[in-house]
Amino acid sequence: MNTTKTWRRSSHSGAGNNCVELAVDRAVTVVRDSKRPGPELAFADRPFRAFLTALRHT
Repeated sequence: MNTTKTWRRSSHSGAGNNCVELAVDRAVTVVRDSKRPGPELAFADRPFRAFLTALRHT
């Protein structure tokens, strides 16, 4: 994976560091907590899209 990631967060996030950030690298989405950016979780494209779909329907 590329070591230089472009992190994004929702435009609905406030100015504080209390949100989830995403970075996309090829077919992998990497997720981290903005207040503790060290640990990262990487998800393959298809499972991550399924996760987002499930969130939208809850």
